[in-house]
Amino acid sequence: MPSSSKIQEALEARDALAAALGGVGIQLPAMDVRTPWADDRGRDAGYALVHLGVCSAPVALLLADVIRKGSAS
Repeated sequence: MPSSSKIQEALEARDALAAALGGVGIQLPAMDVRTPWADDRGRDAGYALVHLGVCSAPVALLLADVIRKGSAS
């Protein structure tokens, strides 16, 4: 299992992303943090994952539009 600091880092990243998306009117309702399983040698992963979950097609299109506009700046 990743260290508590890596899990905390992932939680903070999830919250920052949710706040940024919320600021432009987008919500990904299934965002959470997951810890990867051990590799094939039995070693635990040294990180945690921000899982973005699923979203509807309209939300995906809004997200794509925000990314396009942001990358054009």
